[in-house]
Amino acid sequence: MRSEALPDTMAAMLLTGHGDIDKLEYRQDVSVPRPAKGEVLVQVTATAKNNTDRKAREGLYPTKDKGDTTSFQIGGSPTLTFPRIQGADVAGHVVAVGEEVSAERIGQRGLLDFNIYADARPDINLTPDYYGHGADGGYAEYIAVPSAQFHTVENSELADAELAAMGMCSYQTALHMLNAANVKAGERVLVTGASGGVGTSLIRLCRIMGAIPYALSQPDKAQALLDLGAEAVLDRTDMEDFTEKVKSLTQGVPIDAVMDLVGGEMTDRFIDTMIFDMTRRATYPRLSIAGASGGNLSEIMWTRIYLYQVQIFGVSHGTRDEAEQLVAWIRSGQLKPVLHAAFKLSELHDAERYFVNRNSNYLGKIVIVPDSQWQEHGAPYALKEGK
Repeated sequence: MRSEALPDTMAAMLLTGHGDIDKLEYRQDVSVPRPAKGEVLVQVTATAKNNTDRKAREGLYPTKDKGDTTSFQIGGSPTLTFPRIQGADVAGHVVAVGEEVSAERIGQRGLLDFNIYADARPDINLTPDYYGHGADGGYAEYIAVPSAQFHTVENSELADAELAAMGMCSYQTALHMLNAANVKAGERVLVTGASGGVGTSLIRLCRIMGAIPYALSQPDKAQALLDLGAEAVLDRTDMEDFTEKVKSLTQGVPIDAVMDLVGGEMTDRFIDTMIFDMTRRATYPRLSIAGASGGNLSEIMWTRIYLYQVQIFGVSHGTRDEAEQLVAWIRSGQLKPVLHAAFKLSELHDAERYFVNRNSNYLGKIVIVPDSQWQEHGAPYALKEGK
């Protein structure tokens, strides 16, 4: 192993079991990992918070019995073992390299592709797992990750906290939703849950791809979403005559594709916006779903699905190719972060409470910064009064 001088122990937040935030324990005597063959050791400067952190902690990933308390386990057996360091969207600097990795990587700043890939295929990811779940993540001072998945982002005006806010967990999921539905330039796309990390990512990506995003969110976030690129914002607190409201915005043309992060009883209404006049469609109605914040069960008539030829895509994470595309857009400046605020790692409990009870001013990403990195990388983005 080639490296700078490294400490033996570090500060980290350990998840000790399924449950509430009391299961998150801040420790300062955790062993610093060492990079294995093909890996780099990254000194973490910021890690974006994602809803999957909370859901994994609370065991909210049932796939058979709706009452199950379980972790994300697509590969057939649980990979979340305790204690575990969570945090998927990691930005930082390489401080050591394992065998078969060039020492030239030391000192490079980068962003982690958060996936734990089961194979080397660049175009598919059938059994997704991720750092912070199946392996230790970034809620710590150091993390060891594959060199090929720690993408260098040097020539950028983004600060490290902003780079973390560009994290793959949201943007890669969003891009995979759009790609799965084969969204093209000029198409009208309804984005639900638009003010969160994936929602804001979808709006940005639609504009890069030339699609037209219509956002569903709270009215007090409308202007911020319009500033991000939404064509219009629909009020999620007033769903009466929802399809008619959509028609008025699209001049009577159906929505081409829905990017659904809400689920529950709302999904059927979202489908309505795509099928109210099939004679005015140029392509099949398409629904990509990558969340269930509005409920895990939906009642949908299958006759509506097959008679109207609605194509449904379940999306979890993304592919190596999509990660490469996102990094290219970040390096070129086409993608810019939506950073809401930073919290110290030792104050992760406060960040968790704030995340769950987010107020009307909340938009974009929260990042978690190790206390040892706070003054340089966290303090300029600390939560301000009123946010």
